[in-house]
Amino acid sequence: MNESAGRTSRRRVMVIGLDCADPDLVFHRWLEHLPNLRRVLQAGVHGPLRSSTPPITVPAWMSMVTGKDPGELGFYGFRNRADHGYERLSLVTSASVHEPTVWDLLGAAGKRSVVIGVPPSYPVRPVRGELVSCFLTPEAAQQWTHPHALGAEIRRLVGDYMVDVRGFRTDRKRWLLEQIYEMTEKRFTVARHLLRSRQWDFFMMVEMGTDRIHHGFWQYMDPDHVLYPGPNEFEDAIFQYYRRVDELLGGLLEFADDDTRVLIVSDHGAKRMDGGIAINEWLIQQGYLVLKRYPDRPTKFEQLEVDWPRTRAWSEGGYYARLFLNVRGREPQGAVDPAEYESVRRRIGEELEALGDEQGRPIGTRVVVPSEEYAALNNVAPDLLLFFGDLFWRSVGTVGGGRVHTRENDTGPDGANHDWNGIFLMAEGRDLGRGGNGARIEGLGIGDVAPTILDAFGLSGAHALRGRAVRPPEPGMAAAG
Repeated sequence: MNESAGRTSRRRVMVIGLDCADPDLVFHRWLEHLPNLRRVLQAGVHGPLRSSTPPITVPAWMSMVTGKDPGELGFYGFRNRADHGYERLSLVTSASVHEPTVWDLLGAAGKRSVVIGVPPSYPVRPVRGELVSCFLTPEAAQQWTHPHALGAEIRRLVGDYMVDVRGFRTDRKRWLLEQIYEMTEKRFTVARHLLRSRQWDFFMMVEMGTDRIHHGFWQYMDPDHVLYPGPNEFEDAIFQYYRRVDELLGGLLEFADDDTRVLIVSDHGAKRMDGGIAINEWLIQQGYLVLKRYPDRPTKFEQLEVDWPRTRAWSEGGYYARLFLNVRGREPQGAVDPAEYESVRRRIGEELEALGDEQGRPIGTRVVVPSEEYAALNNVAPDLLLFFGDLFWRSVGTVGGGRVHTRENDTGPDGANHDWNGIFLMAEGRDLGRGGNGARIEGLGIGDVAPTILDAFGLSGAHALRGRAVRPPEPGMAAAG
């Protein structure tokens, strides 16, 4: 019997977010071992969910809950140029979000929400209901919940609440595994508590453990990984963690009554990391980036002595690269004539697409021009987005050592990169457990989630969202979108 049984029936939506959960693992490789995910899949619709460009936690989750792409949101990763100067980078926070989220829109319609860990949600903003901040919350934060008193309630329930595993890029793998489990258990305990004790129409949580365990342990389970050590004690670490998350999901599904629509989603997927491309090293070698002094050890870009009047391009590293041109009249010491902007940008893009691995073999790099990708370009957009090896390779921003190709990550041990597709499963609470094969749908995009949530409340027509509302099929019928 559902724990929600006996309550007044009303339309509700429950969204369970598993950061980085991968469709191949969930839909194929491990589905038979994940009974709760399987019963949602069998009861409704499912399919790969194309992430934002880039497929990065921030901005992907905000694209999901606002229906806006990163260009419209005005942030293209965790760190973004604050202006057209060379030094100021801004970190994305909740204050960076100027579009209404689904819980904002539902609150305006009189609906109550419980929101846990959806990035970026720090600093906390008032919500009609309850909110627990996300993994970007500083350790010293005094207010990380709304209302403020909820923080003390959570501490009485679970002790020190973990928004993230601090320092998850580490060689201390046993410690990391313990931390991931502790964080996940606490998050789901808080979720169950709020589902039970609060009145809610909309519930959404994001669990970060699925992301952290991929980055920490992918190389131990994948024989095709360049760092795979052979049979090892962590070979099943990701699999066993998925099984535990599935068990915890079952505890949340107990609150999905007949009038609750359930969505299980991820912001992107995961894949092995074959290596890194030191993008600024390449730019130096090609003459696009000029230094006054080459460093004698690996050095972060912001610590380099750049000869700006002679520099035409530079880049920020990460799971993908953001490349910027130094344009005369736009940047303070611009070197690229505006009349040559397009030709220089095109030439750099073509040269990087042709860049292979250490032996020159093609790796399939994808180059994206932001103005061709987004509906709008707000704030300071990169001039190019670079996805090395179509995300089998990451971007490395540091300079030093003279090598373009590397097997080491400049931010610490990391075995996985993000992939373009996350997961999408949706079913009505009344259909859970009815069996069947579910309906697989293709062509889902991250911008479809917000209109799908609003549609469940009959509100999708009230807001100008470009995504489509996906609806569970009637029993025996195909999915409609």
